[in-house]
Amino acid sequence: MTSPIAISCHDGVACLAVNNPPVNALSHAVRHALWDAVTDAIADVNVNAIVLVAEGRTFPAGADISEFGKPLRQPDLPSLINLIEASPKPVVAGLHGTALGGGFELSLGAHVRLAALSTKVGLPEVTLGVLPGAGGTQRVPRLIGPRHALGMMLSGGALTGEQATELGLIGGVVQGDLLSACIRLAAQLAQNGTDLVQTRDRRDGMENPAEYMSHIAQARAGLTNPDLIASAKIIDCIEAALLLPFDAGLAFERAAFEQCRESDVSRALRHAFFAERKASKLPGLRGVTPRNIDAVAIIGGGTMGAGIALACLKSGLNVFVKERDDAAATAADDRVRAVLDRDVEKTRMSAIQRGEHLTRFAVGIDIDPVSDADLVIEAVPEDMALKSAVMAELGRVAAPGAILATNTSYLDVNTLAHASGRPTDVIGLHFFSPAHIMKLLEIVIGDQTAPDVQVTGLALARRLGKSAVPSGVADGFIGNAILNAYRTACDHMLEDGASLTEIDSAMRAFGFKLGPYQVLDMAGLDISWARRQRLAKHRDPLERYVKLGDVLCEAGRLGQKTGAGYYVYPEGSRTGVPDPVVDEMLVALRHDNEITNQNFTKTQIQTRALLAMVNTGAHLIDTEIARRPGDVDVVMMLGYGFPRWHGGPMQWADATGLLHLRNLLTVLADNEDSKFWAPSPIFERLIKNGQKFADLN
Repeated sequence: MTSPIAISCHDGVACLAVNNPPVNALSHAVRHALWDAVTDAIADVNVNAIVLVAEGRTFPAGADISEFGKPLRQPDLPSLINLIEASPKPVVAGLHGTALGGGFELSLGAHVRLAALSTKVGLPEVTLGVLPGAGGTQRVPRLIGPRHALGMMLSGGALTGEQATELGLIGGVVQGDLLSACIRLAAQLAQNGTDLVQTRDRRDGMENPAEYMSHIAQARAGLTNPDLIASAKIIDCIEAALLLPFDAGLAFERAAFEQCRESDVSRALRHAFFAERKASKLPGLRGVTPRNIDAVAIIGGGTMGAGIALACLKSGLNVFVKERDDAAATAADDRVRAVLDRDVEKTRMSAIQRGEHLTRFAVGIDIDPVSDADLVIEAVPEDMALKSAVMAELGRVAAPGAILATNTSYLDVNTLAHASGRPTDVIGLHFFSPAHIMKLLEIVIGDQTAPDVQVTGLALARRLGKSAVPSGVADGFIGNAILNAYRTACDHMLEDGASLTEIDSAMRAFGFKLGPYQVLDMAGLDISWARRQRLAKHRDPLERYVKLGDVLCEAGRLGQKTGAGYYVYPEGSRTGVPDPVVDEMLVALRHDNEITNQNFTKTQIQTRALLAMVNTGAHLIDTEIARRPGDVDVVMMLGYGFPRWHGGPMQWADATGLLHLRNLLTVLADNEDSKFWAPSPIFERLIKNGQKFADLN
């Protein structure tokens, strides 16, 4: 077996290069081999200095997260870093790529750090619900003080090599060959007999204890989410760096790390991390080559079409937007240019970049340029007759081999594919608004979508910087199907006696930024009203149907844009306030349906809303509309604001207990609405086999 550490010697300098592709994660095998290599180099009388580098695209980008939750195998990373730091021979670390988390902590054991020009360094552990557990909270504040240490660790953001040099985290940025520069510096340190200062002995960032503690107090005061315990623990550990001897601080950090690692929040965040990476993988398509996409035509330049155009432009694609008339074309052009201008104004891009984008952008009313596109995306209003007519025209005018995509949120992609006359070329690309910002892209695969069209959709998502989640064809696909169930459960509670503010505040308390009725008002009630009208003729007469949304729309209350919806918005305010008129509407509906008011606690509201999401997600998995429970979770987190620290509805279900949830669903089905609340059959199968949804990932 090839060692994950490549060893070479250059005139008395031992070069130890980590070689564990793709990101040189610090797995047990890497730690063990590096421990032996460092130990041997220290003992070798022919070695005067040591250089730590990595092969491939990056210095170690972190620990091996797959080892989380498994028995710890020695040497652990803290011990390895202590060994390196205690070396009597100079140790120089050469960083390149993304030296993050445990990888950056590893470099802190070296006496000096150099970095290639494009290097990014950081400690993003908080995004996984943990903290730097290999000395990062103890060494970093010694180098740069608490303010910048807290900024790095609480945000999880990365620094450029130049920023890290300016702060004092690394010794300098290398323009040329990094390895040669590290070897020269290590040899010079050894030759000069320079006294080696270990990072643990540095006090640069601790010269003013009172100011240090002031930053700690400010950070504690700024904590807003008690669920995110890692943030509080990071502050505790950085405080301990000042107050405790170094080894005691390391022990304090390790205990805090292990407490965070075993928390439900960390499990949920780790689940989210892996689920996002698995979501875009389709079984059976390995080796299928995607079609080439250079030019994109978008049919419709409204809010969604303009957003899609911007996303494509920013990824380097050529974009043509087709509109129905000159006025609409001018409006579409203005929408795109306004966003680019705002990006320049806010320094998110340069004026030169804006100009380059616009050289690849055109708007017009002529259909002919569509025939030059490799991908055509229809983004016209959500109407089956209109979209079918557009797809039929695209089937005639698009070039052979061009992909035809629909941006529908609900409609049957198979029907639209059939309308095109070339269903193998058709795929659903469900963007989320604003399309140039939102990270999620549902890839809706029709019954006849060709394999190379499927992989092209996934490749396009990567090029656009989005997380792709494949979905089968169903009303609302994954996300909107679950959203509808969520809203239905809330509507039932609203009609049964809960207030708008009780429901919205309960879901905000769970972690959503906005409650369901706040979101509806913001989006516009006419969107969901149009869908309900479309489905009315297919609705089961025995299905419970809450009419409040229809009553509001019929009264001209369409949400924020009309100044009134579920809430009223005085003088154009974007913050709604309760309206007695809506209460009167509810009283009338309850009277008509002979409903006796019930009282709901915050927990009851949250549980029913989440049960509806979970049960619908289970149905989607059972019918293979969603391929994995993790896919459901990714859609809900990235597209619908489900709090990431709960990991998505299916992860929440696993943490809560499937037997308990199945029993709650059964009670609701028996006493409330048997069709809506009937547990998905997948619950019985999983419970019988002692499994969780996670076992299906």
